[in-house]
Amino acid sequence: MNLSLLYIDPGTGSALFSIAIGIVTALYFLSRSIYLKIKILLFHKSKNKTKHKYVIYAEDKRYWVFFESILYEFEVRKIDLLYLTSSIDDPVFSSNFNYIKGKYIGKGNKAFAYLNFLSADVVLSTTPDLDVLQWKKSKTVSHYCHLIHAAGGASLYRLFSLDYFDSILLSCENEISEIRYLESIRKLPPKKLVIAGNTYFDICSKKIEQISCNEPRQFTVLVSPSWGPSALFNKYGEKLLDPLVETGWRIILRPHPQSINAEKQMLEKLIERYKNNQNIEWDYNHENIYSLAKSDIMISDFSGIIYDYVFLFNRPVLINLHNLDFRRLDAYYLKEEPYYLDFLRKIGQELDESNFKSIKNTILNLIQDNKFQKSRNDVKNTMWQYKGESGKRIVDFLTNIVTEGNN
Repeated sequence: MNLSLLYIDPGTGSALFSIAIGIVTALYFLSRSIYLKIKILLFHKSKNKTKHKYVIYAEDKRYWVFFESILYEFEVRKIDLLYLTSSIDDPVFSSNFNYIKGKYIGKGNKAFAYLNFLSADVVLSTTPDLDVLQWKKSKTVSHYCHLIHAAGGASLYRLFSLDYFDSILLSCENEISEIRYLESIRKLPPKKLVIAGNTYFDICSKKIEQISCNEPRQFTVLVSPSWGPSALFNKYGEKLLDPLVETGWRIILRPHPQSINAEKQMLEKLIERYKNNQNIEWDYNHENIYSLAKSDIMISDFSGIIYDYVFLFNRPVLINLHNLDFRRLDAYYLKEEPYYLDFLRKIGQELDESNFKSIKNTILNLIQDNKFQKSRNDVKNTMWQYKGESGKRIVDFLTNIVTEGNN
């Protein structure tokens, strides 16, 4: 036998070795994928056998305020409901309900694995992106309902976020035409659109009555923007904040919750810059009404907190709406500018970079001028329908959905 024929040159050997490693790696991930699918299937069979009539999913405990009045309405009517949450310390576990059962299902993919094989007549959530990202429709859920918790926010969701829900609960009628238009251009079946009011405003209205005002008052400016490249902190940062600090007024800076996660480096830079300024306060409380109550005026951009401030406290706002980028949002596909922004201009004075150096005079003039007072009331009455009735109206709708489905 000629042994020279068995010789493999280094280049060929390296290639063969790489191919072998590739095959082994591919087999590993294939077996891993099969294992995970079997595990999920077994999880489905073992954990989600029970069929529930009513289920609510909250991806974080901060959404409690949006569901609280709904839960109490179920409790009063003695109707069983399963409340799924991704917060292990969610308030549901300390609320002493008799008919509401709280269940922690983990975070992220673990939570979605549970939700994707859920069995229920109706599921209500503020979480978007059903059947778009990780959250898939379960074959054993009859109806998915989305609660829009921010005033006028339907078109400011990410692309396709609400497309595959069966129904949407709205604060006012203005949102209907925008949703119907998106359905028409995407050739989607029409959803059930229900004007239910706003659970958040209803609950906060009651809480405001209990807020103590005993602390000494000093003139306070609240800066509470949205997040992303068009938002105030990202776009202007110290260009806006330096002139505010120089006023000597109390300045509360309240970053958007998503900004805390996604724009950490930017916020850390601002925190470091103003760490020695005694009139600067940072607010990270998951409930915003305490900072809203303390402030005399708000500066924001396109954030929904503007409506919170105006509807709950009826105080003036400065807004910045320059160079908004809607390309990732449903609003990009509307024929006209979202009514959400049109109404913002009716209730707030626009602020641009050219006004920053004279911002103290701008604020003083706005405080003394009541020109937006009537507009604020008109917009509030238009965008917040059925005040105080949202919990009842939502439970009425959900129970009707189940009754109709069982007939």
